[in-house]
Amino acid sequence: MLKEPSPHQYQFETITLDELVPDDHLVRQIDATIDFEFIREAVAHLYCPDNGRPAIDPVRLIKMMLLGYLFGVPSERRLVKEIQVNVAYRWFLRMGLTEKVPDASTLSQNRIRRFNNSDVFQQIFDHVVLQALGQGMANGRVLYTDSTHLKADANPRKAVNKLRPEGVSEYFTQLNDAVEADRKKREKKPLPTARKTPKNDAVKNTKVSPTDPESGFMHRDNKPKGFFYLDHRTVDGKHGIIMDTHVTPGNVHDSQPFIGRLERQVERFGLEPVAVGVDAGYFTAALCHL
Repeated sequence: MLKEPSPHQYQFETITLDELVPDDHLVRQIDATIDFEFIREAVAHLYCPDNGRPAIDPVRLIKMMLLGYLFGVPSERRLVKEIQVNVAYRWFLRMGLTEKVPDASTLSQNRIRRFNNSDVFQQIFDHVVLQALGQGMANGRVLYTDSTHLKADANPRKAVNKLRPEGVSEYFTQLNDAVEADRKKREKKPLPTARKTPKNDAVKNTKVSPTDPESGFMHRDNKPKGFFYLDHRTVDGKHGIIMDTHVTPGNVHDSQPFIGRLERQVERFGLEPVAVGVDAGYFTAALCHL
């Protein structure tokens, strides 16, 4: 039998935010796994200790940025509006139902002016990886690496050609250092090195974007052509935990940053890898030498 609903009446209810967030919600899983309190100490040097207005908790600011990334919120202004009405977000940020959400400009200015020119985000990333290793979610025994292209905000039709130095790969630099160390051990003179001048430096005619010169023009088989960045990412073979991420211009070969990033992971996290997994794009003499 169809009945008209009774007029809506607001009523007082005694309930906590914790009761409103489902047990299987992603923010609960993250909160139970990762301790974010280290952030406060990591960014303390970026704040004045005894002057100015009381700052918004940096732990909350970083967690707000994390929410935006995890749930695909495209802008900080939109993120603030989402937090205003989403009880799960408020619970994750330790905010009450009536507590005011920080302005979008506050979030963006802290990100751009305070955090952007520091290594805070790298410190946070490394600390989370260390927590994953400590909890047995990763072990660093088998590591898989590949790159993903990220489109730059640049028009390929407005590219300009510039001569840029090719540089020497890290692998050949290491080989030269090893040769010099061996000659020194045998009390031999160092090998003569070519004097670097604009004439004998290796240069390459490269397409450069005037609007985003840090990007690189990518031209690969079965890939889109244009200005891109490459996100070189390494994951642990146990549970797929991301161990390292490194961004380069799109015209950098996948193998070039690989050895340096692998060595960084071994040194930073104390890893002892027994194998690495890469595709055919990494098949170079430098990697075979490993």
